[in-house]
Amino acid sequence: MARSSTKKTNSASQHAIEADVAKLELANRLFFRLYQCANMLHKTGSRAVEAEGLTTQQWAVLGALSRERAAGGISVGDLARYLMVSRQNLSGVIGRMERDGHVAMAIDGRDRRSRLVTMTATGRRVWTTLAQPKIRAYYSEVLGDFSINDATHTLHYLLKMLENMKRVDARQSAGREDEAPLVDSEAANDGPAIDRPSNGTPADAGAASARAGGPPRVRQQGPRPRCGGDHE
Repeated sequence: MARSSTKKTNSASQHAIEADVAKLELANRLFFRLYQCANMLHKTGSRAVEAEGLTTQQWAVLGALSRERAAGGISVGDLARYLMVSRQNLSGVIGRMERDGHVAMAIDGRDRRSRLVTMTATGRRVWTTLAQPKIRAYYSEVLGDFSINDATHTLHYLLKMLENMKRVDARQSAGREDEAPLVDSEAANDGPAIDRPSNGTPADAGAASARAGGPPRVRQQGPRPRCGGDHE
């Protein structure tokens, strides 16, 4: 009896070890694919809007500034937290966009030590009239063989990973004077490129399920024509 129990324990331990090894191998593949996707997004996304003089970073900034809540301007710090980038990197992007006339900087009337970033009329024309048709075409090409369920489940798991990464960021940044965690409570369900759909759409289902911890269940429905930034 004791020998049988020992065999079962050893077998369970071996299965657990094999499961850990398999999960580690999958994690390595997953993160490498994410790295490749990020690089290809920057490469192919920038090509999609290069005729408008934009890069994917500038595309993300214009998408963030196109939100109603950013109509009066947004501080560089708040914009950096929203996009989850460093202030230093964002300052360089904003400088180039200001030079090109897409954004403007102004003193914050509530705090004269702070400067607000706003989208100019030129930037809004570039974003609304010129860039968005190119962005729609880019989405269609990349996600052409994705069903609504495919896209929703992908969003769900990406949001789940993002939440975990934000916890890692907060832990790593604790006690570091040179860096604050890049966490923005508004940005958890937002992204740089698609208009935020109304309540009840697949994107909302994906975001809600990510918070709940389970994969979303979505009914098939036609594609939404709006585009330009997953921003509120």
